[in-house]
Amino acid sequence: MTTATPTPAALRAGQSLNLFLATLAFTISFWAWNLIAPLGVRYSDVLDLSSTQKSVLVAIPIIVGSVGRILTGALTDRYGGRLMFPVLLVVTAPFVILVAVAGEIGSYPMLLIVGFFLGIAGTTFAVGIPFVNAWYDPSKRGFATGIFGAGMGGTALSAFFTPRFVSWFGYVATHVIIAVALIVVAVIVWMFMHDAPQWKPNRDAVAPKLVAAAKLPITWQMGFLYAATFGGFVAFSTYLPTYLKDIYDFDLQAAGTRTAGFAVAAVIARPVGGMLSDRFGPRLITAISTAGAALLAVWMITQPPLEFPAGLDLVLMAVCMGLGSGSVFSWVARDAPTARVGSVTGIVGAAGGLGGFFPPLVMGATYNAEAHSYTVGLVLLVITAACALVFTIFGIKRRPDPETTG
Repeated sequence: MTTATPTPAALRAGQSLNLFLATLAFTISFWAWNLIAPLGVRYSDVLDLSSTQKSVLVAIPIIVGSVGRILTGALTDRYGGRLMFPVLLVVTAPFVILVAVAGEIGSYPMLLIVGFFLGIAGTTFAVGIPFVNAWYDPSKRGFATGIFGAGMGGTALSAFFTPRFVSWFGYVATHVIIAVALIVVAVIVWMFMHDAPQWKPNRDAVAPKLVAAAKLPITWQMGFLYAATFGGFVAFSTYLPTYLKDIYDFDLQAAGTRTAGFAVAAVIARPVGGMLSDRFGPRLITAISTAGAALLAVWMITQPPLEFPAGLDLVLMAVCMGLGSGSVFSWVARDAPTARVGSVTGIVGAAGGLGGFFPPLVMGATYNAEAHSYTVGLVLLVITAACALVFTIFGIKRRPDPETTG
């Protein structure tokens, strides 16, 4: 029996639907991944946590969400996004409920353990990039991966709505709602999502694939840049409520609202970064992103006053990190061998997530409570962004003929 070749119109329709579904799955999973951070102030007050304990709590889900991407990226090469997305969403749901249990009984150790496994939600990023990549031609992959990457707006939804859900529905009910949403989206994805017609499963053993991807220079080059750009976004998204409370004395909802605004700005900027990279090249957009982040971090050290100067600083910082997140994965989509996109994405995505894990720990450890100052942590951000800028301009060889096939 022969299978009819899809028409161009059918392929375009499939592109739009599957890009939407992948972005939807990524959004709800990122909401779940960032479920603890918006309530960090609550946990701090109820459990009487130190700044270090608080920073560890909000950062702990990032570990699995980062390192786990290495495995999920490789598995996506083998099983495809249509299977991997619903599996990860379903597996995440019980841990959302367990977070509520741990918070309700007031157990900090249990919150740490469950928060660790909540990080599974963050691994969906490494599923979506190769899935979306397979649906689009190389000239449009910056746009497509940028749109998919906008699903990181799940952190904005979490920052804005999670504290309000707790106020409206109660602490436990909020977690039940998110768990149910994960299951519902998993069912929708399973019913309507399809892998790209030209996608073929890579049956090679996972370990050799990861080793092969690790040997590619682009993997580590983009890993460092993604750690600086997307890692910065993750760090700010998770720690910003705490930062705003410590520096500007905002309450839980006020800090959450402003953190949501930060995340929305980054979300909007990410597909713009991908589209600009398609047109002007990812090197230029990444350089603009890292240069801007360094300058804005210097401004942040001065603790600009509320509301407009401080808000403008944070929004522009979010824009820079969003542009950089989009441009780096445009770079990956352009230069990574097609058969290894999943494995490369997993490693680069892990680097980006880990780039967001350590800054909250550093910020908590270096916070000067007497002076209400995060100067040391922000100086380190300036140095990191400046190093990323120099590396972007001088550290990566130009590839006039990018390899787009395995």
